[in-house]
Formats: sequence, structure tokens, C-alpha cells
Amino acid sequence: MGINIKGLTKNYGAQVALNQVSFSIKKGEVVGLLGPNGAGKSTLMKSVTGAILPDDGDVLVDEFSVIKQPIETKKRIGFLLENNPLYYDMYVREYLKFVANIREEKKERIEEVIEKVGLIPESHKKIGQLSKGYKQRVGLAQAILSNPDILILDEPTNGLDPNQILEIREVIREIGKSKTVILSTHIMQEVEALCSRVILLNKGNIVSDSPIEEFKGQYKSLEDAFYQLTQSK
Repeated sequence: MGINIKGLTKNYGAQVALNQVSFSIKKGEVVGLLGPNGAGKSTLMKSVTGAILPDDGDVLVDEFSVIKQPIETKKRIGFLLENNPLYYDMYVREYLKFVANIREEKKERIEEVIEKVGLIPESHKKIGQLSKGYKQRVGLAQAILSNPDILILDEPTNGLDPNQILEIREVIREIGKSKTVILSTHIMQEVEALCSRVILLNKGNIVSDSPIEEFKGQYKSLEDAFYQLTQSK
């Protein structure tokens, strides 16, 4: 149970976005996916979700192939995109009901996730009326609505104030006890607070894949490790 990525390759013309990337993540792991802009993180996450197809390789989600069994893999994944696309003219509950209908989830689940991500105070409003932080909570709510085995979070605390960050961290930490979580972020404090392992991408290649304590132990800090491993020689 989890994710198994095998020789994932994706090119955009002459640009290599992913170069034979392989790794696996077990159930109950929260893994930090790091890398500078253009490293291949977004391409990797979109390949795992089936949003784009690789040129070579495959992704297995709970032993189902993203390429050969896309419906089965999509059922098992929740995805929060960095730009968090939402329908601003819909009310919070209306939007989550819309998502629940698509995923064939019970209506009771909507109230559960609203409470879980701290949306209750703003749940009567249209999404377009919400602050950036509360819009982010709506995005997280839709990602966990179907109780997915795999949760992929791209900058999940983007736009949140310090108190909200702590609250969402706790939600992610709780989810990570029983799910497989990939957390992509540029905020090193998030990685330190939530992740047991770090995968660092640079120019489409994995340059480090190790437990976070080992990763930190080799360098002065996570920031220093990031800098040293991603600088062009």
C-alpha cells in the first residue's frame, strides 16, 4: 500500500522535466518533496495523479497503474494544487457537496471535513468572499473529502497566518498517521515539523532521498542542504 514510482521520465521538447525518477513511499509516511523552481516537482505530482502522462515509466498507487488503471488510482488520491482552483461563485457547502457527488461520498462527510479543517466560522459564505487562508482550507477539505489513501499537498499552508499554519499542520500530521502523504513546499519549517523523510529533486533528478534526521545531520540546516545540493557546479 502506498506509491511506487518506476523510472518516471517526462520531457517537454528539449527540456528534461523528469529523468528516470524512481522511489516508493509506504503507508503512514509523510514525505517532503523539495527542489528549486523547475526541478520537476509539479510534473512529478501531476504524473502521480494522472493529470499528465509520462513519456516512460509508471506510477503504482496501491498496486494500480496510473497509466493502465487511471480510474482506480484517481479514486485513491486527494490533491491540493498550489494555485488551488476553486469555484468562487459557489458557497462552501455547495462546492463540497458538488465534489462529494462526483466522488460518491455521503453528505455527512462534508460536515466532518468542514470541522476538521476549521471552516465552520466561514462555511456559510461564498468561496469568493473568503480570505486566502480560508480558500486554502476549502482546497484542503476537497482533497481529504473522499478519505483518500494518498494525499498530495502542494504548498498547503500558502496564505495562512501563524495560528492557521499550526492548525493545518495538526490536520496533516493526523492524516499522515494512516495515509501516504507527499508534501511539496518551499517552507523548510513545514518539512521539519511534518516530514519523516525528504526527497530532493534538481533538474529532473533525485539528488537526495533520506530520513529527515540524516538529511539535517549532514548539513548546518535544511536550508543549507537545499543550497548545497541544488547549486550548479
